[in-house]
Amino acid sequence: RKYVLAKHIRQVGTAPAMSFHSPLVLVASSPTQVVTYHRRTDKRPFFRRTMKTSPLALVLLAASASAFAPASVSFVRNAPSTALSMVAVADIKALREATGAGMMDCKKALIENDGDAEAAQDWLREKGLAQADKKASRIAAEGRIAVASVDGKSVLVEVNCETDFVAKDDSFLGFAEAVAKAAAGVGGNDVLKAMSETVDGSTLEETRQALVAKIGENIQVRRMETRGGDGSVVGTYVHMNRIGVMVELEGGSEELATDVAMHVAAMNPEYATADDVPAEDLEKERAILSAQVAESGKPPEIIEKMVEGRLRKYLEEICLVSQTYVKTNDKTVGKLLEENGATMKGFSRVAVGEGIEKKEDNFAEEVAKMAGGK
Repeated sequence: RKYVLAKHIRQVGTAPAMSFHSPLVLVASSPTQVVTYHRRTDKRPFFRRTMKTSPLALVLLAASASAFAPASVSFVRNAPSTALSMVAVADIKALREATGAGMMDCKKALIENDGDAEAAQDWLREKGLAQADKKASRIAAEGRIAVASVDGKSVLVEVNCETDFVAKDDSFLGFAEAVAKAAAGVGGNDVLKAMSETVDGSTLEETRQALVAKIGENIQVRRMETRGGDGSVVGTYVHMNRIGVMVELEGGSEELATDVAMHVAAMNPEYATADDVPAEDLEKERAILSAQVAESGKPPEIIEKMVEGRLRKYLEEICLVSQTYVKTNDKTVGKLLEENGATMKGFSRVAVGEGIEKKEDNFAEEVAKMAGGK
């Protein structure tokens, strides 16, 4: 263990006339150095340490020694050298701009790594990893939908955060766009694979963790959907950054697919066509409708027609091609596609926070608990 001790400060030239009854710090005028001596029982003082420092450090050292001498000796156990404690403001600023971390974190990182900026960045990244893990359990139900297209493939990505304020942050928006572009290049629906892609020297997962450390919220890439890439036509539409839609057609044009995507965003159909409805769901709905009309007292053949009519109406409501096209209200989506020589292959619709149970804090209950000492 090393100790930094200070009781008297004198010029080197006066050293022979000094009494060594306590630890001393001898200061040379040029170059600025601190030479520490220590008395060992009744023996002559011996050399302990020489270190570069700054005039400001000497002033602080002198002030500290004056405050405690002669009643006591000031010391710090296992302290870093004075030179390392004096981190340049310019270095802190540069590290902060490079990492986005807080000012005090940047200063501590530079001190811990002897002023090495690159090592300090790694230290902050490690610190950011711990922060990201701590925030991972918090509910992230806000965020945005990002869309990108690469080589005929289009992708929708849902990136979540905790508050709508962060959802509008430039750093968060930039991250969402980067994830979408990388995901379009990868294709498929594998988020983990997309997050392992390297962008600007770091994987997207590393970038996400660094963003968590910078912003202070849980940030997650929840899901991705990919369409196209086999000669089909894909149109995309994102509404207010919160609802994203892709429509895939066989034939037609991208403009037509985009128009249909806008319809999907507004009407939220469950299926593209009646053929996409699972048979068990169809039978379940038929049973419900049959039970509803069974008490009407009508003949069985009439009841059967009533059930089929209501089932047809149900399918028109949940299937895209059967819905009335919202832009004109004079034809179905299926008719619109037919007129433009296109057929429906499928669609994807993603909404921010869909299916996430968001915790609602009860302020009144919280205050009551605090007042009751609970």
